[in-house]
Amino acid sequence: MDVSTKYVGEDSGPRPDVHERFGWDKMREDLKSLRSGTVPWSVFMALVIGVICGTAAYVYYTALEWLLEVFWVKLPQTLVMDNSIWPENLYWLWIPIVCLTFAGLVGLSIAILGFPGDLAYTGKLLPDPCKTGGILTCLARSYPSFVVKCVHELGYVDMGHTPSMVAASQFSIIAGASLGPEAPLVAICAAIAGWVSRNLFKHTQKNLIRKHTLCGMACALAAFFGVPLGGSLFALEINHRLGYEYAEHAMAAVTSGTTCLVVFRGLARLPIGPIWQIEGGTLPAASAGLVGYGFLLGLFGAGIAAIFTNLHGRLGNFMNSTLRLKDKPVKLAIFGGAVIACLGVLVPHSMFWGEYEFQSIASLGSTPLPHVWPKSGLTGLGPTSALACLTIAITKLVAISFTVWGGFRGGYIFPFFAAGAAFGRAVTFVIPEIPATVACLCIAAGINVAVTRTAFATSIILVALSGQVNAASPVLAASLASIFSTYYMPFIRAQQGRFELFESQLHAYKAEELFKWGPAITPSDLSNESARLLNIKSGTEEDLESQDSYKLPDSAVSADSPIQEASVVNTL
Repeated sequence: MDVSTKYVGEDSGPRPDVHERFGWDKMREDLKSLRSGTVPWSVFMALVIGVICGTAAYVYYTALEWLLEVFWVKLPQTLVMDNSIWPENLYWLWIPIVCLTFAGLVGLSIAILGFPGDLAYTGKLLPDPCKTGGILTCLARSYPSFVVKCVHELGYVDMGHTPSMVAASQFSIIAGASLGPEAPLVAICAAIAGWVSRNLFKHTQKNLIRKHTLCGMACALAAFFGVPLGGSLFALEINHRLGYEYAEHAMAAVTSGTTCLVVFRGLARLPIGPIWQIEGGTLPAASAGLVGYGFLLGLFGAGIAAIFTNLHGRLGNFMNSTLRLKDKPVKLAIFGGAVIACLGVLVPHSMFWGEYEFQSIASLGSTPLPHVWPKSGLTGLGPTSALACLTIAITKLVAISFTVWGGFRGGYIFPFFAAGAAFGRAVTFVIPEIPATVACLCIAAGINVAVTRTAFATSIILVALSGQVNAASPVLAASLASIFSTYYMPFIRAQQGRFELFESQLHAYKAEELFKWGPAITPSDLSNESARLLNIKSGTEEDLESQDSYKLPDSAVSADSPIQEASVVNTL
């Protein structure tokens, strides 16, 4: 029978034997040649991608901060506070004015520039942008991209979506939507890294280009979080449901992430260190009981995520089927913006992406909200009681859902962290024996890990941003509890395992069952030469680039076009 795969074999000639490349002579030879497959070339590419993506992240961040300053600080001061015509009891009207204005701009940017995609799904078979109003996207011959699925299926993210992603995400964040810059930066840096690999350096091996795309993703998250190891691991874990499986690319990704962090934070003059102080002082050394609390709080966060996932799906069906707003980006965004504005007026802590709102929630309001104006909204509700914290937490989750289904673009990592902090503070009002640091971080980990499947990265990031090293064990326990308890509840459905690793995974499937959804081969094919065409590795490493012998067609090297599949015929 006929089988199609995406891998094209390449007769690339003799390769350096990495097991024998030791000594100064080999090192000088590799440094002089700088050929693909050597360590110096891998390091060079990681550094180049890190520098380019760090510069791009700085430009994005600078524009975002300037817009936030203008519309949420300077204009309220000039047009409202310094204007005697605007009474103080109506200051809260500024929130819906800005929200609805930029919500409309989100919809217009999508209608004009085309669908920008997002982190989760790489829409390979979206409607033709020429038929759905994406004029500039059509002209750019775009292949609408969503990062995770593109990594698996193509190995790169198309550049055509980038202008729309930049515009839509900036407008979304300025509108006060509960999504952050992390996912747009991931999409942008992934597209840039893949373009650099294919066009500037003319790489044609699919797995090599995938490595550089993952390096770009790592750059974005390492720079944004300010945690190079955690951010880089996040970029690797987000592609799979149970740990990171592109392990051969981890070293290069972390190198790129660290380089990008230095470039971005240096240009932006931002410190690298903790940004939250939940409680005064350092958390005492963790005990076995505290780790147990972390495990239970992780399960609690996973339960919250499960409920959220169910209701989020129902809301999407309502908005797409009942209201029929799916193909009307302007109306959809304005509807979502109206809900976000109403929630923000009533509960100001529900607005924006939560990176610094986390501190205000976790400190029970002792730290003022950093972005929204007026900071008290209409009601003045703050995290002063268990009920108030619970209200903030639930409102935040509702805001996230309406933001996503409203067509806004951004990441929900920090928004889930902020919701977790609110739930954690509510728990400490009821059970004061649990340290607030542990409660906030563990529930935040439970919610985020259940949704993103990033147990290792989430634990590292939360501990690093809080500066509480002794919270590492409880937070890790919470993450592990969440990732296993919600394994059968996928939120990002584009996440998938690598077919060639199924044999070594701990899933309870019979070998024959794996092939029901995999390529049409038999288990015996795993050990013979035909496995090579399926990108299934056996034996030792082929080279330092790890199976780079799968070549992209020439059209994918010179232009942003989808990889054309090659047909491989097997008779079973």
